[in-house]
Amino acid sequence: MIRHVGILGGGGISETHARAAAAVPDLRVVAVCGRDAARVSALAATHDAAPFTDVQAFLRHRPMDIVAIGTPSGVHADDVEAAAAQGLHVLCEKPLDVSTARIDRMLEAVERAGVTLGVFFQDRSTPDLMDVKDALVSGRLGRPILADARVKWYRPPEYYAQSLWRGTWALDGGGALMNQGVHTVDLLLWLLGDVRRVYARTLAALHEIEVEDTAVAVLEFANGAVATLEATTAAWPGYDRRVSITGTLGTVVIEQARVAKWDVREPALEGAAGGAASVDPAPVGAAARTHVVADASAHRRVFEDFVSALDSRRPPRVDGREGRRSVALIEAIYASSRSGQPVDVTPSRSGA
Repeated sequence: MIRHVGILGGGGISETHARAAAAVPDLRVVAVCGRDAARVSALAATHDAAPFTDVQAFLRHRPMDIVAIGTPSGVHADDVEAAAAQGLHVLCEKPLDVSTARIDRMLEAVERAGVTLGVFFQDRSTPDLMDVKDALVSGRLGRPILADARVKWYRPPEYYAQSLWRGTWALDGGGALMNQGVHTVDLLLWLLGDVRRVYARTLAALHEIEVEDTAVAVLEFANGAVATLEATTAAWPGYDRRVSITGTLGTVVIEQARVAKWDVREPALEGAAGGAASVDPAPVGAAARTHVVADASAHRRVFEDFVSALDSRRPPRVDGREGRRSVALIEAIYASSRSGQPVDVTPSRSGA
């Protein structure tokens, strides 16, 4: 069954969405909408699609079954609601929106319309990271104890100065954490479960922006594990994302979206004289630095899962409820930074 996709946003991430959708055999890019008419026309021409600068006209275009949203974060809820009102399924960029209040409104809208909502958290579709998830679920790493996550990137001053929405509370919802770090926040939640309490400090250390360019947090998970989280856009020249997770049976190190190191003790040897054996079943070299250009193949896997979800009438791998979790945690981190005190994280709610 061929499904038809509209691209809403017209910026760099929308180009990635269009390439990813076009790579899926059962999808056709049929329309592109954005504010920059020249850029929209160029992207639409690449995919033999119809160009639009008016959102309502775009949403009425047919045939169209799915809308991929890559607009500024602070208007995601508005765009999702508008698409849902037209009976269109939606794949939305991260973060789902800039507050849980707006996300809850969005979830009610898609439920009311009976459409499916998914989120571009492509880490959950990456083979290496799916292997790590399986190792944690199966107990190969033992009981989780400790994690650390570092997103130490660099953005030059013009990255913020030349944008009307980046670095603002209203449209970006935050800075290094809400924009660049949100994928890693989602990864920690997916791998280790809910966080029950956070203690954090955020600041604008380098850039003249409303929001933070640097954040540090201590996370206490419901399963008893603890973690540190660092996110910044002030670390020149920029470094690969790195996440390590230690359990009672070993440690896995992730660089970008690849397993760089995997040391797991054989359970049968645990406690043996001389210590347990250390194995490295699938060592992988550090991934190339891809944090500036989005990976279309990773987004393609999100589209493939979304189409499969529609065909089988199941939720997508990351639905609206799952997409809400990272924003709830980031809200708690910001609240802790403002108060200087630990903050409890509101439990997840059900949703689309």
